[in-house]
Amino acid sequence: MAMSAQATTPATVDRIELEERVKAMYHEVAETPEHDFHFEMGRELAERLGYDPNALDRIPAAAIDSFAGVGHFFDMLALLPGESVLDLGSGSGMDSLIAALAVGAEGRVQGLDMTAAQREKAARLARQAGFANVEFHAGYIESPPFADGSIDAVISNGVINLSADKPRVFAEAARVLKPGGRLALADIVTEKALPESVSCNATLWAACIGGAMQQDDYVAVTESAGFVIQTLREHPEYRFLTDSARGASESYGVKSLSLLAIKR
Repeated sequence: MAMSAQATTPATVDRIELEERVKAMYHEVAETPEHDFHFEMGRELAERLGYDPNALDRIPAAAIDSFAGVGHFFDMLALLPGESVLDLGSGSGMDSLIAALAVGAEGRVQGLDMTAAQREKAARLARQAGFANVEFHAGYIESPPFADGSIDAVISNGVINLSADKPRVFAEAARVLKPGGRLALADIVTEKALPESVSCNATLWAACIGGAMQQDDYVAVTESAGFVIQTLREHPEYRFLTDSARGASESYGVKSLSLLAIKR
């Protein structure tokens, strides 16, 4: 997961505390996925969201154990052999490895994450499983260290809601994409504006709730960055686990969606 402490944050959120909470939570996701979290994780979730069980069988089970995504988009994205992919907030690497299978030996996948435990786990699992076409980099999704127009497809799963500067995330995704490149993501959005009691709660931010943007605004920010949205769908099969997270979901229409967008 990634979120720059230098990004513009709401006045009610301590940006240093927020980054520390996010890093701490996703360090735990990497190291002890069997622990209880606000959100579901693992293979059962991945299959319910729509991941191909045959593809999951071809990647390390430990990467799937720490999967904390909120939706599925690979069917919309339809990656081709030889393509280059950037995974924003790559976590323990499940989506990066799924992408690596799709693009093949001639393709390339770059994972980007700010949490060391996630990167180290992903890199170790990829190396042990013989994935030579994927790399994992330290960094923030607001400032991916890749050249302009160098990427065919950008993916992200349950991460952009954690950023305090979402317009910059989308602008940077557009920057690194080639003309006509695709953005495929799943994320948490809301139907109603969140009150400060939720949006200033660093723990709920780290749980993918406090930083969620209203759906209409999320779409508008995506389009303002230079994208044309082709497909948008909700994932009602995604659910939160704790009472506080479920309460926020029910009160403010917190939900999961995925989209496919093309860079103009």
